[in-house]
Amino acid sequence: MEHISSSHNPFATPLVATPAESIRSRRLHSGLEDATGEIDIKPTSGIHFNSLTTVTVTVTPTRPRRRFKSSRLVGEFEKPWLLEKKRQWNWDSIIFYTCVGIALAISGYICWSAYAEVPKHEWCMVLDEDFATLDTKIWNHEVQLNGFGTGSFDWTTTDPRNSYVDAEGLHIVPTLTLDDTHYTEAQLLNNTWLNLTADGTCTYSVQRTSTLADWSPCEVYSNTTSGQILPPVRSARLTTKGKKTIKYGRVEVVAKLAKGDWLWPAIWMMPEDSVYGEWPKSGEIDIIESRGNDAQTYSLGNNIVTSTLHWGTTYLNDAYLKSTSDWGAQRTKYGEGYHTYGLEWTEDYLFTWLDGRLRQVLYFDFTKNVDMWTYGGFAGSTVNKTVPSNPWSGSTRKNTPFDQEFYLILNVAVGGTNNYFPDNLGGKPWVDASSSAMKEFYLAQNAWLPSWGTPEERGMIVKSVKMWQLGRCG
Repeated sequence: MEHISSSHNPFATPLVATPAESIRSRRLHSGLEDATGEIDIKPTSGIHFNSLTTVTVTVTPTRPRRRFKSSRLVGEFEKPWLLEKKRQWNWDSIIFYTCVGIALAISGYICWSAYAEVPKHEWCMVLDEDFATLDTKIWNHEVQLNGFGTGSFDWTTTDPRNSYVDAEGLHIVPTLTLDDTHYTEAQLLNNTWLNLTADGTCTYSVQRTSTLADWSPCEVYSNTTSGQILPPVRSARLTTKGKKTIKYGRVEVVAKLAKGDWLWPAIWMMPEDSVYGEWPKSGEIDIIESRGNDAQTYSLGNNIVTSTLHWGTTYLNDAYLKSTSDWGAQRTKYGEGYHTYGLEWTEDYLFTWLDGRLRQVLYFDFTKNVDMWTYGGFAGSTVNKTVPSNPWSGSTRKNTPFDQEFYLILNVAVGGTNNYFPDNLGGKPWVDASSSAMKEFYLAQNAWLPSWGTPEERGMIVKSVKMWQLGRCG
């Protein structure tokens, strides 16, 4: 190879730095296998060779890929099952599907028999009320002062601020006595007569008198010494007495219950005529009642509704604990939305329900008992050292006293001294046994009044009422 002077081309690449093989040549020959050859390399631009330079490249051949060889047997396979003329049974599948079929048949029979046992009655509608107006041909106001035997602290009135009808329905709203009357706080607490007999508004009936009431239903005198005050709250109580009654039948009431501490909304029934005597001898049906206290701070609050039957020989041996039941909800407060409360009542059974007949609150089967006297265990008991007599001895029916005409009641009571609001629960500001329980309640109004909210919030709103009599119409 001829020596190249640097003076010939000072910018030329030195020969020792020049690749012996161009990239293009490598690409052309990279695929060669099992070959040895010569590759001509042309001089780089600017470099002159005296003779053609030859580079010998040796390419090592790669080993050929091994061909896959199957291990499958050569020839035809035996298929003995095709040679059998008689079909083989899959007993596992047969047994399984036979058991499934039997189970479905049994389930179907159970469902059918249960459906067949459901009583199928005919009903005659006697009341369909949507409260376009407050129809006095259907509804009565009951006006009293003594809490109707429960010792509640409200004065029931006919005042339109306590009961009125609008587009939402019937409102029953508790209000403060000092806000709606001419009485002052001094008069509320001392030295003042409130006489409903004198002004002709009292609707007291001896049939609903209870020994629990320790003051007159029609008049009261406020006195600091005795602790007695005028009722600090006014509310309303409406009934269908003497106008719409049923003896066995159905009731459906769509309502939003009252909301606020110590409010007591109720939808219930009382006997039209106390055939067997004063309460509770002639019975009482509480379709639904609730407490307005917030369930987040009161364990028996407005997420619980209760249904109860009251019956006994005196108020001291009321056997309601044998016929009461609650329905509690985790995420529902019954003062914040409308719900349907229902009753179905026959000679054989009575049950109440919430938002559908399948959600039963209370179910009472009269046929499982000899009679209510025996079921109550009254025989051999004593009340105030006196052995009670059977007020239902003249009846041969098992459901007596729940065998008479009953009428419907809608009301919102406030407080009470019959233990519906248990002592020492939820900061209750009065004690039931105290002679000044109503006063204790009133003096704590700064604690409970804010929870009542507006009149629309605190009141019970009844959207509709339906009543059916058992049997065909006419």
